[in-house]
Amino acid sequence: MEFGADLEKITKKLKLKNFTTSIELNTKTVYIPDVNRPALQLNGFYEHFEANRIQLIGMVEHSYLEQIDEKIRNERYDKFLSYPIPAVIFCRGFEPEPYFLETAEKNGVPVLGTERDTSEFMAELINTLSLELAPSTGLHGVLVDVYGEGLLITGESGIGKSEAALELIRRGHRLVADDTVEIKKTNQNTLLGCAPATTKYLIELRGIGIIDVKSLYGVECVKELQRIDLVIKLEDWKRGAEYDRLGLQDEYMNILDVPVVCHSLPIRPGRNLAVICETAAVNHRQKKMGYNAAEELYRRVQENIKNHVGE
Repeated sequence: MEFGADLEKITKKLKLKNFTTSIELNTKTVYIPDVNRPALQLNGFYEHFEANRIQLIGMVEHSYLEQIDEKIRNERYDKFLSYPIPAVIFCRGFEPEPYFLETAEKNGVPVLGTERDTSEFMAELINTLSLELAPSTGLHGVLVDVYGEGLLITGESGIGKSEAALELIRRGHRLVADDTVEIKKTNQNTLLGCAPATTKYLIELRGIGIIDVKSLYGVECVKELQRIDLVIKLEDWKRGAEYDRLGLQDEYMNILDVPVVCHSLPIRPGRNLAVICETAAVNHRQKKMGYNAAEELYRRVQENIKNHVGE
C-alpha cells in the first residue's frame, strides 16, 4: 500500500503562499518524503530527474534564471513544467514570473512560496513529509510520557489502563492518548504515537464517564506527540503462572516491524500501578544509559560463588 500526503494539509501546516489559486491543492498528493533542487534541470540536464518530488527554487536556481535569455528561460520552463511535479516551492520570498505561472497552471503544477531560507525550510519540509508519509497503525491502549520515556500501556478492556494513566497524570506526567493510539513509523527504529483528533486529551473512566485532562489539570499535563520507548502489558494475575522476576532477558512487542521492549505486569489488588509504571520507565532509561540492575545482581552472585569456591 502506497501512503500519500495531502498537499493542502502540508501547505497549511507550513504556512505557504499559493500562487496558483486556480489549482485545487486538496486534489494533489505527495508520495515521496524528499525534495529536489532543480538547478541541473533548469540548465537542461534531465537524466535521473526526480520529478515525483517537491521541487524547491532557492538562491542558486533563481540567480541562474535571472542571467539567461528570456526566450531560453521560457523554453526551460516549458520543459521543466511538462513533468508530473507534485509542487514547486519558491523560497526566500522569491516570486515566479508570469510565464512560469501561466505554464504551471496549464500543466496543473501547483506553485507555492515561503519567505524562509531554503536550507532551513527544506529540513522542516522533509521532516513534515516523513511524518505524514510514515506507515501507521492503531493500537488499543494508553500512551503517557513518564520522565521523558514514552510508556504504552496495553491490556484487555476494563483492566485499568486509563486509571493507571490518570494516576500518572496526577503525579506530574503527561497524557498523549487514551483508548486508541495512532502510531507512525518514521524510520527503522522510531515509533511516534499520538491521539486521534476525536479523543485528543480525553480519558474514559468507567463509572464516571469522559474527562478532559487538558481542562482539568492544565496544558502541562498533556502532550501531542511522543516516541514509544516501552510497552507495559497489564494482565490478570493467575495463580501458578510464571512471571519474570529478574529481568535478565527482555521481551519485545513487534509494532510495524519495530521491536519495542515489553513488560507483562500481573494485576492484583493493592498494587500501585502508577508507581510500578514510573519505576519501569526509569529502569528502562537506566538500561539505555548502560546500567542493568539484573546484570549487576548476576555479577555479584557469580563473584560471591567464586569467592566461596576459592575458600
